[in-house]
Amino acid sequence: TGAIGLYNVGQSCCLNSLLQVFLMNIHFTGILRRITVPPHAERKRRNVPYQMLLLLEEMQCGKQKAVSPIDLARCLSVHSVKLFVQHDAAQLFLTLWNLIKNQMKKPELVEELSYLYTIRVQEHLACQKCSLETKRNSSMLTLPLPTLDANSRVLKTLEDCLQYFFRPEELTGHNMCFCEQCGRKTPFLQSMKLVHLPQTLTVHLKRFCFEESAYVHKLSHYLPFPQDLDFNAVLTEDQCQADDNEKASWQYELFAVVAHSGSTSCGHYCAYIRSLTERKWYCFNDSQVCQVSWDDVKCTYGHSNLNWAETAYLLIYMKKRPQ
Repeated sequence: TGAIGLYNVGQSCCLNSLLQVFLMNIHFTGILRRITVPPHAERKRRNVPYQMLLLLEEMQCGKQKAVSPIDLARCLSVHSVKLFVQHDAAQLFLTLWNLIKNQMKKPELVEELSYLYTIRVQEHLACQKCSLETKRNSSMLTLPLPTLDANSRVLKTLEDCLQYFFRPEELTGHNMCFCEQCGRKTPFLQSMKLVHLPQTLTVHLKRFCFEESAYVHKLSHYLPFPQDLDFNAVLTEDQCQADDNEKASWQYELFAVVAHSGSTSCGHYCAYIRSLTERKWYCFNDSQVCQVSWDDVKCTYGHSNLNWAETAYLLIYMKKRPQ
C-alpha cells in the first residue's frame, strides 16, 4: 500500500507529513524516479531529490512499519531548513518544492514538476476614472485562502473562501493608485482571474490572524471542505480567464489533508491521505499509520470551542481523470 510511517527525528512532524503527501503522489514519484543521480558522495548527501528517492525506496522495499528520514533531514539542514524547530507547513512546502526543482538537472523534469503543481493567474488593475487597464500574468504554488473576510467575519465553507479570494477589490482613499492616463491618483478596481489549474492543487487555509499585541492567534472555527470540487460551479465567468478545454479539466477530488493541532507556537502535524491505488484513507502520524474513514477526515473541519483541536491547514486536491 505504501502506507509506511516516518519516525520523528526531532520536531519533524511537519516535515514527515509533507513528505508523505509528496511520496504518496504517484505523479510526483514518477518524476522523482527519473532524476539524474549525483556523481559524488558529497553531492548525493546534499541533493534533496536524490535523498527523497532513497527514502522512497527504503519505504517501499523494507518490511518495517516505519523508517527514519534522518539522512534527508540532514540534507535539508545543509540548505538552511533547521532541525528541532517548529515549522509552518505552508512555508516548508514552498521551501521543499523549490529545493527539489532547483536541484533537478533535467529541464524536462523541471517542466513536468512545474506543470504538476503550478497555478497560473492574471492580475487586473483598472482605473475607475478612465479606460486604462493593466494586466499581469503570475504563478503560485498554493492558493492562500483567507478564512475571514475584511470585517473579520467567518467564511463558512471552502467555496466561500475561494469566491472571496477571487473577488474584485476597490482601491480607494489611501489605497488609490497613480493613473498615467489621468495624471493623478485615482480609484482602481483590482481583480485576479484564474488562468490554469495544475494536476495537484495545494490549498492553504490561512487559519491565523494578528491581534493588536502582534500575537498570532489560531483560527479553529468550523470550515467544511468537499471531497469533490468543481471550480466551474464555484467561480463566475468574470473570475476566470481560461478557454473551455482548460475549464473542462477543473474537476477535482480531495487527495490529502495536512492537519494541525495545538497553538501557533506549540503544535503537531499529521497527514490524512487517500491512496491513489487503493482509494482508501490513511492517517500518517509520524511512525503511526492507520486506515481511517471519511468521517475521521471530516474531524479536521475545526470547532470554534476547541482551539487546540485538529484543524485542516493544507488541502491537496487531485484532478479527476477524464471520463
